[in-house]
Amino acid sequence: MAFDFKKEYKEFYMPKNQPQIVNIPKANYIAVRGKGDPNEEGGAYKQAIGVLYAVAYTLKMSYKTDYKIEGFFEYVVPPLEGFWWQDDVVGIDYSDKSSFNWISVIRLPDFVTQADFDWAVETAAKKKKMDCSSAELLTIDEGLCVQIMHLGSFDDEPATVALMDEYLEQNGYVNDINETRLHHEIYMSDARKVAPEKWKTVIRHPIKKI
Repeated sequence: MAFDFKKEYKEFYMPKNQPQIVNIPKANYIAVRGKGDPNEEGGAYKQAIGVLYAVAYTLKMSYKTDYKIEGFFEYVVPPLEGFWWQDDVVGIDYSDKSSFNWISVIRLPDFVTQADFDWAVETAAKKKKMDCSSAELLTIDEGLCVQIMHLGSFDDEPATVALMDEYLEQNGYVNDINETRLHHEIYMSDARKVAPEKWKTVIRHPIKKI
């Protein structure tokens, strides 16, 4: 059986639809940074997703090539995630998607080194005939957070975020979103195959104790 992050770390990927406080350990990711409306056809975000998956699957399937990664074990590619912010906006303004900054990421197993990553970027670029140079190996240490499973369209997230904020207030915490700790989403549904009202998205915010 291939290692599945979603099953092995259920507390991080499958929270309930009630807010909960979690301590997220440091992890490595494939990351692509950009800005602009994620819904724009053929835009920077769609291109970034293509790069992420090209590199992710090159690493996942590396055991079928001559390139051997030390400590490799078979695994399921984890879900797509995103960190989002807007300049000079506290929280997220969902009505102005064109002003989004984002870092799109896919988690990596710990055995992937910088050398392995560089090999995958070069290999994916050759195989897919696409520029993968925007991909970087990023280590993120989220630490103390509040998270919840949001069900429905992304535009309906403010109501879910309000639940999280209320929970923090009742339990002696405040949001700690800043330039390095960001609004975080994990996409548990394939938006191309699932109706928007059934989309499952983990929303995660950095917090601190009052």
